[in-house]
Amino acid sequence: MAAMTFLDMLRAAEQQNGSMLCVGLDPEPTRFPAQLKGDANKIYDFCARIVDATADLAIAFKPQIAYFAAHRAEGQLERLMEHMRRVAPHVPIILDAKRGDIGSTAEQYAKEAFDRYGADAVTLSPFMGFDSVMPYLKYEGKGAFLLCRTSNPGGDDLQNQRLASVDGQPLLYEHVARLAQGSWNLNGQLGLVVGATYPAEIERVRALAPTLPLLIPGVGAQGGDAVATVRAGWKPGAPIVVNSSRAILYASSGDDFQEAARREALRTRDLLQAARG
Repeated sequence: MAAMTFLDMLRAAEQQNGSMLCVGLDPEPTRFPAQLKGDANKIYDFCARIVDATADLAIAFKPQIAYFAAHRAEGQLERLMEHMRRVAPHVPIILDAKRGDIGSTAEQYAKEAFDRYGADAVTLSPFMGFDSVMPYLKYEGKGAFLLCRTSNPGGDDLQNQRLASVDGQPLLYEHVARLAQGSWNLNGQLGLVVGATYPAEIERVRALAPTLPLLIPGVGAQGGDAVATVRAGWKPGAPIVVNSSRAILYASSGDDFQEAARREALRTRDLLQAARG
């Protein structure tokens, strides 16, 4: 029997956990609860307890590599990846790295994501072209989410600019969506990152990329509208992965942080599910 691909895992987790919620793991020790606060050596302990609290509520987990590397905590990230695979083997892990280099450097980044950390998917910046994406596609069954229409206001500087093209004048993010749905998606491994703060653009991306999974940050602390996000992006067979990080991680600064994280994750999961109608 063939191993499950990332997309298979995503669909299975959506079904098993009844969820579109991605739990983002962006550990900041200065925001940890009192008994852990300020101690970068407790990153694993904090994140593992969040994982334990939400393993049956998430469609995916998304550790942000910079939050670990900045504290010399890559070893703790390796332990956390092992922990997630042990306690939630049915929940895929997206390594949020936003790599964007080419050639042998991209090959090393792909090796880091998939061999060292054992991620099921990774986030990438596609703006150096297809040769910045191709090394990741050599890993059979793994996924890659390309930055398309991001949630930050500065995304307009590039993503919302018009291109000269034989197909008219598409916006840059529309061009990325077409490439990901089409010629770049060699083995059905690609998805797109679109921000929850732009539901109209989510709807446009979904029209251009009707079968791709969408990773949607910006719900929760960034203020994205969860209901508008689901209505714009979700369709049967094409999962959306709606990320919430800070609202879940720091739902409480007290000893009950694990229970509070679960309550917030449950609330958000149910809100997203209800929006499907």
